[in-house]
Amino acid sequence: MLAAASASADTIVLKNGRRIVASNVTEDGDHITYETPAGQMSIPKSIVERIDRDNLGYSSAAGASSVPPISVAAVDPARGYEDVAHLTVHDNAIDFGYIAQLEGSARSGGATAVEKLAASHYAAAQFLVSKGDTDAAIDHYRQALSFAPDNLGLLLNLSALYLRESQFTTALEPLEHARRLTPDSSPGAADIAKLTGWAYYGANKMDRAVEEWTRAERLHPDPEVEHALEKAERDKSEEESYREGETAHFALKYNGSATPDLAQGILHALEDDFRDLESQLDYTPPEQIGVILYTEQSFADITRAPSWAGAINDGRIRIPVQGLTSVTPELAHVLKHELTHSFIGQKSHGRAPTWLQEGVAQYMEGRRSSSSAGALLDAANQGAVPTLGMLEGSWLALPGNSASMAYAWSLAAVESIIQAGGVSDISHLLDHIAAAPSTEDALRDTLHENYADLQQQTITYLRHEDVR
Repeated sequence: MLAAASASADTIVLKNGRRIVASNVTEDGDHITYETPAGQMSIPKSIVERIDRDNLGYSSAAGASSVPPISVAAVDPARGYEDVAHLTVHDNAIDFGYIAQLEGSARSGGATAVEKLAASHYAAAQFLVSKGDTDAAIDHYRQALSFAPDNLGLLLNLSALYLRESQFTTALEPLEHARRLTPDSSPGAADIAKLTGWAYYGANKMDRAVEEWTRAERLHPDPEVEHALEKAERDKSEEESYREGETAHFALKYNGSATPDLAQGILHALEDDFRDLESQLDYTPPEQIGVILYTEQSFADITRAPSWAGAINDGRIRIPVQGLTSVTPELAHVLKHELTHSFIGQKSHGRAPTWLQEGVAQYMEGRRSSSSAGALLDAANQGAVPTLGMLEGSWLALPGNSASMAYAWSLAAVESIIQAGGVSDISHLLDHIAAAPSTEDALRDTLHENYADLQQQTITYLRHEDVR
């Protein structure tokens, strides 16, 4: 579940007009040495007109998206009713007539009838989750709770789905009810605290998140909660003296070294970006998105991102802005890039692979592959480009040069998708990824191609973009 702006690169302009996009460009005596996706190269300085440096310096590292970074297991609200589950879901469909029959019995009273209804709605909800229809699954849990308002399994499953949908404050309602029903000595208390901690963390309330995860650790030590708590405590300690600002869609915290004018400028730019992404990706994040502005040192200490990373999105947009007094064009690109990650992470329920995250984020910030097409084609001809399957997971451990290649190839792949079917294909793909068994399955369902097909489509696209 990963997020993030593309690696910086320089452009070597030759006297014959050719342009070479590369990284780590250095002058060594009479030669210019540089890195490309095909490896380290060297050319005579005498044939170089100039070097255009990309001083963007903001390359975003992958971090967890806005779905819970801790496991959320489904809880059977009425065990022992496997026959009810089979009668509720069969022939790859929900039997709504059977559910209506159970609801009639539950209205007549009787604990057994209510338990059967809870089991039936649970089976229907799980089926809908597997199909990617989280809204309909939530509706089944709410209907079941109208008959069995104190069923702990129903309450926990409903809150977990709200968290999956990034509806953090909405998730607190069933969790608070579950807390009133469950003393700390009872089974389930630790799970309630775990989920409540994530709800508060997602709602940018660090104090309450730390409080809940501390409670969860006391009740039942859990490595996932321990990791989440450690991160929340770092955030809480760092942000205690930060100033705050907010708009309809963003909650901003910033170090005292950043000016209020810069903070307001960032919020204004983000609101403009929000409206654009909302239109292009056909999605609206349901709650405020957290944005944190750091000094360079604080960014390094808190995020622990690799040295090549200049921004990170782990559910909150984290950016070092030391020395800036206004929203520069470079910073504007970073803001659009990182906000795109928030949209993608939430729309796909955190399941979008890193190559798609990074490719779409670069595309939305305005980057294009035309200047790097030649180098990418050279690398492809040498078998030196990664497969998209290799780029699904985290890039945090990639060295700088490999990260540059990963960003460039991912952007090209996304451009090839958009060139073939428009941005709407990206939107549909993200919807399918939220429910499909794998990204490649979602590709087959939406674009009718697999990874190998998309790899070849990307190469074909780059041949048309090659300006050499």
